[in-house]
Amino acid sequence: MSDTLIKVEGVSKKFCRSLKKSLWYGMQDLGGELLGRQHGGNGALREGEFWAVSDVGFELKRGECLGLIGHNGAGKTTLLRMLNGLIKPDIGRIEVRGRVGALISLGAGFNPVLSGRENIYVNASVLGLSTRELDLKMEEIIEFSELTEFIDMPVQSYSSGMTVRLGFSIATALKPDILLLDEVLAVGDIGFQIKCGNRIREIAHDCAVIFVSHNMQYVSAFCSRAMLLGRGRVLVDGSGPAPAIQAYFGVAATPERVTGSGQVCVASLSLTLADGSALGNPSVIDQGSHVVVKLKLAVAADMGGVKLSLAMMDASQNGIASLPLVEEDGRQAWFGPGEQDLSISLGAIELNAGNYSIMVVAQDYGTERTLLRHEGAAVFQVHSPNMNSVAKIIRPVRVRRLPLIG
Repeated sequence: MSDTLIKVEGVSKKFCRSLKKSLWYGMQDLGGELLGRQHGGNGALREGEFWAVSDVGFELKRGECLGLIGHNGAGKTTLLRMLNGLIKPDIGRIEVRGRVGALISLGAGFNPVLSGRENIYVNASVLGLSTRELDLKMEEIIEFSELTEFIDMPVQSYSSGMTVRLGFSIATALKPDILLLDEVLAVGDIGFQIKCGNRIREIAHDCAVIFVSHNMQYVSAFCSRAMLLGRGRVLVDGSGPAPAIQAYFGVAATPERVTGSGQVCVASLSLTLADGSALGNPSVIDQGSHVVVKLKLAVAADMGGVKLSLAMMDASQNGIASLPLVEEDGRQAWFGPGEQDLSISLGAIELNAGNYSIMVVAQDYGTERTLLRHEGAAVFQVHSPNMNSVAKIIRPVRVRRLPLIG
């Protein structure tokens, strides 16, 4: 089926930074609506207001999964709340066809003093299900949430992971035509994340899904297309997830931070291709390219010697690979006082698409006391035609088939 379930035309939403002014503007808008005026006035910003979402438009058909990506404050959750009918757009039009299942914020729609089972009934009644219809699905919801022994406890005693389990189980078990998910895979253990991913894949064929996440591997795995938002505006809306994801990596910032005793410092650090070709600004590397680090290090004259280690870090400053510098025989390399001019081959860059950086760590050769920790010394972006949905490192391996016996 190819029917359009969501149609968004020129939608904008403004907020006010001041609570008092926001309440006053709200009263003015309400009075204006009672007199037949358009919600939100004439579209102009009043003192203290800003556009949280500005002129957003798209269509989503059954069987499509749209990934909404962007940094904090980009307008993703505001857009989802308008699609779910929680808030009204100031400008534009939203058409939604069919039953909507949503998990937009942790615990939204749950009464904390009611039990998990009672909250299932409340949520189902809001979606228009009869008690008989829900009774047929109750055990499926409870079993999927893995909360059998806690289902009759008050929701206020649930952990964040348990609350997400219950919310996701309700939203997906009721077979919605439209499913809105905001960072649903960011909370909970890995086992339940896998279950959620499989459930999204199962129901995505029969509904329209909008999936908000900061995890680009999830977006590339689940979404048929992706839209990048920035300050409320659509920056990229590609035919597949790759264009928006690559643009997302392009606007991500990795701060450079230096800590240490001052006895060792990085004079310069740059990346080149193995053939000596310089990288652009920003540094963009095709997956599989061979890369060399050019490092100039200054060691104080009163130092007896240091040992060095590089590390490749992802955009969240999580370590991907540790690269201690060693001599030909495998011993830890020793670097004496003065300026050191080094060329270090990193080999083939087998990283998944994303933003990465180099960290330099220097330690006293004898005491192993850390003298320097230089983070974000060289930020680079890896381009990959195929984005892996699981790991940071992609290394295709050849398979050898053994002959069958008998």
